[in-house]
Amino acid sequence: MAIFAASSPEPKRSAGGPQREPGLSVIAPGMRVEGELSTDGVVKIEGTVVGTVRAELQVLVAKGGVVEGDIHTREAILGGEVRGSILADERVEVQATSLVHGDISTQRIVVHEGGEVNGHVKMGDPKAIAEGDEKGENTSDMRSPSASAPS
Repeated sequence: MAIFAASSPEPKRSAGGPQREPGLSVIAPGMRVEGELSTDGVVKIEGTVVGTVRAELQVLVAKGGVVEGDIHTREAILGGEVRGSILADERVEVQATSLVHGDISTQRIVVHEGGEVNGHVKMGDPKAIAEGDEKGENTSDMRSPSASAPS
């Protein structure tokens, strides 16, 4: 019996080379990564990342996972700790075990009971929000008036 079947299909090729589906990258528990992390697929963080995380599809921060830096993605599902800004084109989910110290910009957000966000939440088109921030335009946040009042 052969390990590779002779009838296995050839990968689809284009003028730019073979086509690959985006994959899943895992930063395992006990693993620490320092620097920029970038993928065209999904990254699941169970360990620690110190630096910017960029994933075309999705960033998953598992319970016990830590990100000390910004996250840029289409969708972020957070169960661990994030100390940095989150820019998600479509959706952010803050699970009950999650702690976020930073601003969130996204179109949709879910914060489960017990999940904690310490920062501004800006909803709408994240790219337009980012452009408005660069121009110095004032945007509203979801913090209570007493939270932003001087003491």
